[in-house]
Amino acid sequence: MNPLSFELRGRDGDARTGRLTTPHGVVHTPAFMPVATYGAVRGVDAVDLESLGAEIALTNTYHLHERPGEAVIEELGGLHEFSGWRRPWLTDSGGFQITSLADRVELDEDGVTFSSALDGTRRQLTPESVVAIQQALGSDIAMVLDECVPEAVADRARAASAQARSLRWAERARRAHQSKDQALFGIVQGGSVASLRRESARETASLGFDGYAHGGLGLGETDDARREAICEAQAELPSTHPRYLMGLGKPEDLVRAIDCGVDLFDCVVPTRHARHGLLFTSQGQIVVRNARFARDEAPPDPNCDCPTCTHHSRAFLRHLLRSGESLGARLASLHNLRFTLRLMERARDAIEKGRFAALRDEIIALAGVRLG
Repeated sequence: MNPLSFELRGRDGDARTGRLTTPHGVVHTPAFMPVATYGAVRGVDAVDLESLGAEIALTNTYHLHERPGEAVIEELGGLHEFSGWRRPWLTDSGGFQITSLADRVELDEDGVTFSSALDGTRRQLTPESVVAIQQALGSDIAMVLDECVPEAVADRARAASAQARSLRWAERARRAHQSKDQALFGIVQGGSVASLRRESARETASLGFDGYAHGGLGLGETDDARREAICEAQAELPSTHPRYLMGLGKPEDLVRAIDCGVDLFDCVVPTRHARHGLLFTSQGQIVVRNARFARDEAPPDPNCDCPTCTHHSRAFLRHLLRSGESLGARLASLHNLRFTLRLMERARDAIEKGRFAALRDEIIALAGVRLG
């Protein structure tokens, strides 16, 4: 039995809508996956996520391996039972932590060894062990281990080396993956070098994964370089399979990538920005902590249907955030997640109606508007 099916439903240029069917439910694409690093989105529970319109969530393989450990989660029924989010889960591979935890990493051909920030314990992840961990977690979609290199250090030779190693690791992961109810995605690497991206996509696609991801972007490259890298890779990836851009979540980045034919997204931006008081709205970005909102009775976004905008004012949200009240971060997170998930709904509708270019241009223009 195929653990995943993907049906294309509509197109507008390269932008497309689809229906991704997993063992734990259907995901309508383009789709955004809220990031639940430790199995939960900070301050937001599974009931919240569903009410906001989320259909799939992402969690972090490395951090769950570190604590509480995949054996505990497997014993308690896997991610779905353990977390209470019973819709689809995607687990990342730990590859991004090669960059984000670079000062505690040793990298070689066999895999990557981390020195834990918790207790100093050394933990090795290999392409095979990462697959085994994700199978124990019981996610619907697993990712291969890859080497992710920031733009700041990725000259062509460094990017080519990481791309080649990622492909070798992908082959090992493909052989190791045995789960019949879990899909496995390959990851395209190559920095922002378009020719390396095309080569990586072609060779990764030849291994026959269930879906494909663009990794290692959003790490310093320009918007134009990112678009070229994605488009070059897309040309080599099978159009019948889902395509996933890892780790980008600003509204303007989402619509630019949808315009290239990307189907899935994840990012901490909506919730991280929210905790610092930066809200995405239909009128532009609002830094709600600022003094100008101290007596503002309006909701954060008059055109938003989230619980925060339905019940609370900018003034109240500012007060909570500046007071360090945890409710402030929660309400701001609910809003930004709803804005992002609603953007996906609007994108799907616009693609079906042949009007995606207008939505794309609207969102890109809003990125330059800041209301205080």
